[in-house]
Amino acid sequence: MGKGIIEVFLEYWPIFLKGAIGTLEFAFIAVLLGSILGALVSLCSLSKNKIVNTIATVYVNVLRGTPLLVQMYISYYFIPMAIPALNSIDKVYYVILALVLNSSAYVSEIIRSGINAVDKGQTEAARSLGMTAKHTMTKIILPQAIKNILPALANEYIAMIKETSLAGTFMLYELMYTRTLLANKFLVWQPLFIIAIIYLIMTLVLSYLVRLMEKRLSVSD
Repeated sequence: MGKGIIEVFLEYWPIFLKGAIGTLEFAFIAVLLGSILGALVSLCSLSKNKIVNTIATVYVNVLRGTPLLVQMYISYYFIPMAIPALNSIDKVYYVILALVLNSSAYVSEIIRSGINAVDKGQTEAARSLGMTAKHTMTKIILPQAIKNILPALANEYIAMIKETSLAGTFMLYELMYTRTLLANKFLVWQPLFIIAIIYLIMTLVLSYLVRLMEKRLSVSD
């Protein structure tokens, strides 16, 4: 059997800690940048311009309809090959790019749903008062949509924490990558249980915080 789970954790906890921090950081970067890009995509998907709307729809469907791991492989291998001038860039960034693009597709749907959840009568009332479409969106619609968007964005962050486990395949120092490091020490099954427990703790804590956020937002209604 070899060393036990607790014994392995106590001996190598700095490695697991660094991996957990890496996971949280990569997920945060993906959702943060993905939110910025996703906001643009969601506005395009709500556009009355058919070409812009179609491009946004295809973008979302492709990224949501294909596995993240496949997207990572394409980003990691194909982009530098297709654009040789980018070969000097650390390939770590190509994996992060795949995470950002994937997250943006899901975030765009979150934002679009949040905006559509606001009563359309409010848009009509604002326009009848002479407000422009831009002011109606920024002053009336978005402030109300944020209440629906924030908890969903937090849940996207939780989901992305688990998705980043795929990044270890490309040598990014995140939680799942610690298994590769410890395999050199002939530890096979123990790291897997430790990693699973750490993921579980992180997601449970964050899920609890999301529920608290939802309760506070519902009280303010």
